[in-house]
Amino acid sequence: MRGNLEQRKYDMARRCAEVAQRLGIRLLFGMTTSLILQSVPMPSDCDLDAYELHTVFGARENRVRIRGLSTHPHIWKHVPKAGKVKISQYVFALDLFHTWAQLATHMSLDSLIVLGDSIVTAIARQPALARGRTATVIYDDLKRFVDGLAGFKGRLACQRALVLVMPGADSPKESEARLALRAHGVPQPVLNYEVPGAAFKSAAVITLDMAWPEYKVGVEYDGDHHRTDKMQWRRDQEKRDKLRGRQWIVFVATASSLANEDARAEFAFNVSRALASRGATFEFFMMPKSTKQLAAGT
Repeated sequence: MRGNLEQRKYDMARRCAEVAQRLGIRLLFGMTTSLILQSVPMPSDCDLDAYELHTVFGARENRVRIRGLSTHPHIWKHVPKAGKVKISQYVFALDLFHTWAQLATHMSLDSLIVLGDSIVTAIARQPALARGRTATVIYDDLKRFVDGLAGFKGRLACQRALVLVMPGADSPKESEARLALRAHGVPQPVLNYEVPGAAFKSAAVITLDMAWPEYKVGVEYDGDHHRTDKMQWRRDQEKRDKLRGRQWIVFVATASSLANEDARAEFAFNVSRALASRGATFEFFMMPKSTKQLAAGT
């Protein structure tokens, strides 16, 4: 997935540069264009056209319309105090906190949570953006940012989403799997858990996408490359064999595990049953709670 993100970033940066150079001015890009320029996975149900180049201006009188090109200008009054990430001489991206706030009204609450996970992870992975901060600190900074940014339409949606955003998520599908489990009452997992004393033959530490360490239950999300990449498949088998030898119960989630409500319920029930067999006590919901209910704690 990261390779695809980098290719999309390269292609988008080239297109943005062509437009900016044609005009002879520096341009600031936001919305989905900013996500692509900063290697963040796209949300699944955003109502914006991701192919369009989304430019951002602080006021209407500063807006530049470009005829004959796939550009869409947006007004974001917070531009003066926003960060501008330099992509090239003429191309800048709105910082990811402001981009998340911008996009809040263009997608479902579920996608906003998943995107929040992705943004925290993307910042943590880029030293120039992280500036020494851990994912947990970046998440805390995002909360403070939303609380301190008054007067934007998606503020309530962002505040709701932040209740369920978690630092440490490795991919959007892992975030979706976590939300599916939480909707059925499964307790909050530990993300990217390093299993004590467990390592690959290469000496690399073994981690689990989601884990309940006290009960030795874990979940791994396998995308298509886990099946098609022979080296990845062998690595997965080595990991799971070693974990089974340490009495871990490991579930493997795939796209089919999240395909519909029945599939998500079966996935959540199996994980719940394993947790209960190890002594965990919690209320399992046969009918899933909505994400809005989870965010509200009801």
